[in-house]
Amino acid sequence: MNDKTKKSVKQRLASASGHIKGIERMVEEDVYCIDVIKQIQAVQAALNKVSTMMLENHLRTCVTTAIRGDDPDERETMLQEITGVFDMTNKI
Repeated sequence: MNDKTKKSVKQRLASASGHIKGIERMVEEDVYCIDVIKQIQAVQAALNKVSTMMLENHLRTCVTTAIRGDDPDERETMLQEITGVFDMTNKI
């Protein structure tokens, strides 16, 4: 991962972490449920963006290297990892 991407990911994660702490306070203070839900959705959107950034980086680096390489097992492993990320049967 290049430094620019790493910095951006770290900033987004720090922001999400701060929002989660805020949500914990909101719950402790019995803030209106819809307001809490809106904050949870904001954190989810931020984490989705981080996930997209990480996936893009992985595709541009690891996957590209595997596809260009000579090892068919490595290529297959990479493809299985990528499809596994989107396999809804493995989700929590």
